[in-house]
Amino acid sequence: MSDTTRRNFLAGAAAIATQAHPILGANERVNLAVVGLGGRGNNHMDFYLKIPQARIMALCDVNQAALERGQAKVNRGAGENPKGYSDMRKLFDDKEVEAVSIATPNHWHALSAIWAMQAGKDVYCEKPASHNIFEGYQMVAAARKYGRMCQIGSQSRTIAHKVKAMKLLEEGVIGKIYMAKGLCFKRRKSIGKKADEPVPPGLDWSLFLGPAPMRPYNELRFRYNWHWFWDTGNGDIGNQGVHEMDIMAWGLGKTTLPKTVMSTGGKLLYDDDQETPNTQMTTFDWGDGVQGMFEVRGLITGGEGSLGKRGNNLNTIGNLFYGSDGWLAVDGGGFQVFKGENDEKVMDEKRTDNDTVPHMQNFLDAVKSRKYQDLHAEIEIGARAAALCHFANVAYRAGRKLTWDDKTRKFVGDVEANKMISRDYRKPYVVPEKV
Repeated sequence: MSDTTRRNFLAGAAAIATQAHPILGANERVNLAVVGLGGRGNNHMDFYLKIPQARIMALCDVNQAALERGQAKVNRGAGENPKGYSDMRKLFDDKEVEAVSIATPNHWHALSAIWAMQAGKDVYCEKPASHNIFEGYQMVAAARKYGRMCQIGSQSRTIAHKVKAMKLLEEGVIGKIYMAKGLCFKRRKSIGKKADEPVPPGLDWSLFLGPAPMRPYNELRFRYNWHWFWDTGNGDIGNQGVHEMDIMAWGLGKTTLPKTVMSTGGKLLYDDDQETPNTQMTTFDWGDGVQGMFEVRGLITGGEGSLGKRGNNLNTIGNLFYGSDGWLAVDGGGFQVFKGENDEKVMDEKRTDNDTVPHMQNFLDAVKSRKYQDLHAEIEIGARAAALCHFANVAYRAGRKLTWDDKTRKFVGDVEANKMISRDYRKPYVVPEKV
């Protein structure tokens, strides 16, 4: 191949590549940082690497090995050499960073988001928005005070068939709705028991715990299993379940918190170190004749309604809505509508679009538009869905029916339950009373 032919070939190849992945100008791309580089944090990096408007310029993790793996991933995927931080506070001081994507454990969500917004950053934060009820209110207050975009990772709000199903409910496809049920039947095996041990090299354990009480390092409290301890997680109702909880409220048209909540269950069958329940049934009542129900099952179980195992999948994760004229079932694979006394299936739509990438694209679009109303899962929506999960857990832990006063933001006449609205924060990792 001659030099001229080679130059023409390379120029043509470059043109084709640019059409497939357009190179945007510096002012068209959003300088992003990803905070928390575990399983979901790795997903965040993968997703943003697919979006031309995103430039991953910084990463943060308390685990040096995870940080180095993340930097190598971004370098391979984008040819960038992102800055590395172990302490998010130093990252938030970086003036080049415009937005942060938070994939930390639940107990860090609110404080990291608030700190980021106070530093002038827009925020994409994984679900659940908060670790407790108080934190959700503070996140909303921070977003409004500092004029920041704050999108929660409730990607169902961007999935076309779920959006359509909710619109049909609003239009009365099954008549007047009297009940909705969220299902989180997700198989979770026993985590077993493990003794405390020395902190692994390269891990800042104190920084990992942050707002939570200081405890000896235990492998079960690290990596994924932090979900099952009250210090850092919210059980499966606040993990997988918060997606279905959001859809339950969405389909019911509820933009306020319920007046009463009851929740029962327990950790059945297993003798292990897990603290949160693997079986939980919750009932919400808004005082208007409409009820919401939510059920968690981590053990082997069957499906419900038209929602059941798909192929070899043992999980049943979705929502059922019941009305005067029929019922609707929606899950990750699509939705079905059944009408009349003969239970006739009148609609059956399958999923056609992707998951999180469009949701993150929506966030980046709002970063440019500066209109928080453009966000599909803006912090008010995310905080409300998280609060419903927290309501359930507080009622479960208190062991009784609770009544909520929305004006005082407290449970009526219940000192024990009201203590669980917030937590005792470990200084200096304190979610402020005034943001």
